Amino acid sequence: MAIRTATDLDQNKIHRIYRAAFPKEEREIVAKLAVNLLCQNATPSTLSFVAEIEDTITGHIAFSPITLAEDSNCKGYILAPLAVDPNHQKQGIGSQLVQHGIQQLSQLGIDVLLVYGDPKYYGRFGFSEATAKNYSPPYKLQYPLGWQGLMLSDRAPAKFPVPITCVSALRDPAMW
Repeated sequence: MAIRTATDLDQNKIHRIYRAAFPKEEREIVAKLAVNLLCQNATPSTLSFVAEIEDTITGHIAFSPITLAEDSNCKGYILAPLAVDPNHQKQGIGSQLVQHGIQQLSQLGIDVLLVYGDPKYYGRFGFSEATAKNYSPPYKLQYPLGWQGLMLSDRAPAKFPVPITCVSALRDPAMW
Protein backbone atom coordinates (compact mmCIF):
# COMPACT_ATOMS: atom_id res chain seq x y z
CA MET A 1 0.00 0.00 0.00
CA ALA A 2 1.15 3.53 -0.78
CA ILE A 3 -0.08 6.85 0.61
CA ARG A 4 0.07 9.96 -1.51
CA THR A 5 -1.37 13.47 -1.59
CA ALA A 6 -4.82 13.50 -3.17
CA THR A 7 -5.41 15.64 -6.26
CA ASP A 8 -8.45 17.09 -8.00
CA LEU A 9 -8.31 14.12 -10.37
CA ASP A 10 -9.21 11.84 -7.43
CA GLN A 11 -12.55 13.53 -6.67
CA ASN A 12 -14.83 10.89 -8.18
CA LYS A 13 -12.96 7.97 -6.61
CA ILE A 14 -12.93 9.68 -3.20
CA HIS A 15 -16.66 10.42 -3.49
CA ARG A 16 -17.34 6.73 -4.28
CA ILE A 17 -15.35 5.52 -1.26
CA TYR A 18 -17.40 7.64 1.15
CA ARG A 19 -20.68 6.59 -0.49
CA ALA A 20 -19.69 2.94 -0.05
CA ALA A 21 -18.22 3.24 3.46
CA PHE A 22 -20.86 5.33 5.25
CA PRO A 23 -24.45 4.47 6.17
CA LYS A 24 -27.19 5.71 3.86
CA GLU A 25 -28.19 8.62 6.14
CA GLU A 26 -24.62 10.01 6.27
CA ARG A 27 -23.00 9.06 2.98
CA GLU A 28 -23.93 12.08 0.85
CA ILE A 29 -22.97 14.75 3.39
CA VAL A 30 -19.63 13.06 4.17
CA ALA A 31 -18.80 12.36 0.51
CA LYS A 32 -19.54 16.00 -0.34
CA LEU A 33 -17.39 17.16 2.60
CA ALA A 34 -14.43 15.05 1.44
CA VAL A 35 -14.58 16.46 -2.09
CA ASN A 36 -15.13 20.03 -0.86
CA LEU A 37 -12.11 19.79 1.43
CA LEU A 38 -10.02 18.53 -1.47
CA CYS A 39 -10.86 21.77 -3.29
CA GLN A 40 -10.86 24.00 -0.17
CA ASN A 41 -8.75 27.13 -0.49
CA ALA A 42 -7.36 27.70 2.99
CA THR A 43 -4.27 29.16 4.61
CA PRO A 44 -2.61 27.09 5.90
CA SER A 45 -3.60 24.43 3.39
CA THR A 46 -5.99 21.56 3.87
CA LEU A 47 -4.15 18.24 3.61
CA SER A 48 -5.79 15.35 1.80
CA PHE A 49 -4.25 11.88 1.39
CA VAL A 50 -5.29 8.70 -0.39
CA ALA A 51 -4.19 5.13 0.16
CA GLU A 52 -3.59 3.08 -2.96
CA ILE A 53 -3.19 -0.62 -3.57
CA GLU A 54 -2.08 -1.47 -7.10
CA ASP A 55 -3.11 2.00 -8.37
CA THR A 56 -6.60 1.66 -6.86
CA ILE A 57 -7.64 4.23 -4.26
CA THR A 58 -8.77 2.29 -1.19
CA GLY A 59 -8.93 5.03 1.45
CA HIS A 60 -8.96 8.77 2.02
CA ILE A 61 -8.36 11.17 4.89
CA ALA A 62 -8.46 14.97 5.19
CA PHE A 63 -6.96 17.39 7.70
CA SER A 64 -8.02 21.03 7.67
CA PRO A 65 -6.69 24.01 9.58
CA ILE A 66 -8.60 25.52 12.46
CA THR A 67 -8.35 28.99 13.92
CA LEU A 68 -7.92 29.13 17.67
CA ALA A 69 -9.59 32.26 19.02
CA GLU A 70 -7.29 34.61 20.92
CA ASP A 71 -4.14 32.55 20.34
CA SER A 72 -2.15 32.97 17.14
CA ASN A 73 0.89 31.14 18.55
CA CYS A 74 -0.84 27.75 18.76
CA LYS A 75 -1.59 26.00 15.45
CA GLY A 76 -4.32 23.42 15.05
CA TYR A 77 -5.96 21.10 12.55
CA ILE A 78 -9.02 18.89 12.55
CA LEU A 79 -9.14 15.37 11.13
CA ALA A 80 -12.30 14.88 9.08
CA PRO A 81 -13.33 12.83 7.25
CA LEU A 82 -11.75 9.37 7.01
CA ALA A 83 -13.03 6.42 4.98
CA VAL A 84 -11.76 3.10 3.66
CA ASP A 85 -13.45 1.15 0.88
CA PRO A 86 -15.50 -1.62 2.56
CA ASN A 87 -13.67 -4.26 0.48
CA HIS A 88 -10.39 -3.16 2.07
CA GLN A 89 -11.42 -2.51 5.68
CA LYS A 90 -9.82 -4.32 8.64
CA GLN A 91 -6.43 -4.24 6.90
CA GLY A 92 -4.92 -1.26 8.74
CA ILE A 93 -5.43 1.22 5.89
CA GLY A 94 -7.33 3.72 8.04
CA SER A 95 -4.73 3.47 10.79
CA GLN A 96 -1.91 4.07 8.33
CA LEU A 97 -3.71 7.11 6.93
CA VAL A 98 -4.18 8.56 10.44
CA GLN A 99 -0.55 7.89 11.38
CA HIS A 100 0.69 9.39 8.10
CA GLY A 101 -1.35 12.55 8.73
CA ILE A 102 -0.13 12.87 12.31
CA GLN A 103 3.45 12.56 11.09
CA GLN A 104 2.94 15.19 8.37
CA LEU A 105 1.29 17.65 10.77
CA SER A 106 4.04 17.13 13.36
CA GLN A 107 6.66 17.94 10.72
CA LEU A 108 4.73 21.13 9.87
CA GLY A 109 4.89 22.26 13.51
CA ILE A 110 1.18 21.85 14.25
CA ASP A 111 0.41 21.88 17.97
CA VAL A 112 -3.00 20.25 18.33
CA LEU A 113 -5.09 17.87 16.23
CA LEU A 114 -8.82 17.50 16.93
CA VAL A 115 -11.29 14.89 15.72
CA TYR A 116 -14.99 14.19 16.12
CA GLY A 117 -15.33 10.44 15.90
CA ASP A 118 -15.34 7.05 17.62
CA PRO A 119 -13.36 7.30 20.89
CA LYS A 120 -12.33 3.63 20.73
CA TYR A 121 -10.89 4.01 17.26
CA TYR A 122 -9.13 7.35 17.69
CA GLY A 123 -8.02 6.60 21.25
CA ARG A 124 -5.55 4.09 19.76
CA PHE A 125 -3.59 7.01 18.34
CA GLY A 126 -3.52 9.01 21.58
CA PHE A 127 -6.61 11.17 21.04
CA SER A 128 -8.47 11.90 24.27
CA GLU A 129 -11.56 13.66 25.51
CA ALA A 130 -9.43 15.33 28.20
CA THR A 131 -7.36 17.16 25.56
CA ALA A 132 -10.39 18.13 23.46
CA LYS A 133 -12.27 19.67 26.39
CA ASN A 134 -9.81 22.58 26.12
CA TYR A 135 -11.14 23.40 22.64
CA SER A 136 -14.76 24.42 22.08
CA PRO A 137 -16.23 22.97 18.87
CA PRO A 138 -17.94 25.41 16.53
CA TYR A 139 -21.39 23.80 16.97
CA LYS A 140 -23.27 21.80 19.56
CA LEU A 141 -22.22 18.15 19.29
CA GLN A 142 -24.73 15.34 18.82
CA TYR A 143 -22.26 12.93 20.49
CA PRO A 144 -20.04 14.93 22.89
CA LEU A 145 -17.88 11.89 23.76
CA GLY A 146 -16.68 11.87 20.15
CA TRP A 147 -14.86 15.22 20.56
CA GLN A 148 -11.19 14.30 21.08
CA GLY A 149 -7.80 15.92 20.79
CA LEU A 150 -4.14 15.02 20.45
CA MET A 151 -1.32 17.36 21.41
CA LEU A 152 1.49 17.25 18.84
CA SER A 153 3.74 19.69 20.71
CA ASP A 154 4.17 21.22 24.16
CA ARG A 155 2.83 24.58 22.95
CA ALA A 156 -0.75 25.20 24.08
CA PRO A 157 -3.02 28.24 24.26
CA ALA A 158 -2.66 30.46 27.32
CA LYS A 159 -6.34 30.26 28.33
CA PHE A 160 -8.90 27.46 28.08
CA PRO A 161 -11.41 26.63 26.74
CA VAL A 162 -10.48 27.99 23.33
CA PRO A 163 -13.25 28.46 20.74
CA ILE A 164 -12.26 27.15 17.32
CA THR A 165 -13.30 28.14 13.82
CA CYS A 166 -13.16 25.66 10.94
CA VAL A 167 -12.77 26.07 7.19
CA SER A 168 -15.98 26.79 5.29
CA ALA A 169 -16.51 23.16 4.20
CA LEU A 170 -16.93 22.17 7.86
CA ARG A 171 -19.33 25.00 8.75
CA ASP A 172 -22.46 22.90 8.58
CA PRO A 173 -24.12 22.21 11.96
CA ALA A 174 -25.57 18.96 10.54
CA MET A 175 -22.06 17.45 10.53
CA TRP A 176 -21.62 18.05 14.22
